[in-house]
Amino acid sequence: MNVRRGGLGRGLGALIPSAVLDDVPGKARFEELPIEAIERNPKQPRAAFDEQAMAELVTSIREVGLLQPIVVRELGPGQYQLVMGERRWRAAREVGLTAIPAIVRDTEDDALLRDALLENLHRQQLNPLEEAAAYSQLLQEFGATHEQLAERIGRSRPQITNTIRLLGLPPSVQRRVAAGVLSAGHARALLALEDAEAQETLAARIVAEGLSVRATEEAVSTGERPVTKRAAASRPAQSPALARLAESLSDLLETRVTVELGKSRGKLVVQFASLADLQRLIDVLAPDLASEHSLAPSED
Repeated sequence: MNVRRGGLGRGLGALIPSAVLDDVPGKARFEELPIEAIERNPKQPRAAFDEQAMAELVTSIREVGLLQPIVVRELGPGQYQLVMGERRWRAAREVGLTAIPAIVRDTEDDALLRDALLENLHRQQLNPLEEAAAYSQLLQEFGATHEQLAERIGRSRPQITNTIRLLGLPPSVQRRVAAGVLSAGHARALLALEDAEAQETLAARIVAEGLSVRATEEAVSTGERPVTKRAAASRPAQSPALARLAESLSDLLETRVTVELGKSRGKLVVQFASLADLQRLIDVLAPDLASEHSLAPSED
């Protein structure tokens, strides 16, 4: 099964850059654990899980990856028990993951672990989705408040709320945000569209046409297809067949692709947002070369 694994758990995992939180009594560390080495908590009060919500989570993990690590405690060598995140653990098993990102803790003091994670949040370079996942998990599972988040990282409450809303975008759109192909500004503009299909359609156009955030906001508000003067002036005449080909390649590769044909030669341009995004494209276009050319920076 082809399961996306890149960037798993970096939401809170990236907040433990040294792998150990020395200021938490009993220690807490971030690891990727064998999923079969983890057992559910017998004291978990929830016995039934909403089927539709679980199906949506499975789809999100399959397409985007698992952004929020589970929290476990160590029972013995190689044995762990869930503390938080049973839905994610169940969904990861259904997707077919063999390992799952986890915060392993010995302390029972949620407040100390929460404070240590908050302290590191503003120091780490997270993409908008990872940031949203970290906010959401701190709020839901570690008892943080919007005020604490805003104070610790120097942001306003509306900024935090709008960032968390990015997790409501369709998985295909989230994947583009995580890859850096769509900016946080583009993503926030798409949230104004209530229909997921409309969000996906406009996201594909943003990538294919290189729309700015402002042009995207105009497209959302008017429902029309914006073409900036600069784009119209710089775009050479193109046959309908080449335009359709460029659009199909953009959809396939989830980035902007242009195809230009001159008098004596042509040009195919595939854009990428970062080294990690270039690595993703290599994995798609030339998987045999992926192991020879590792470009994405280490997440250790």
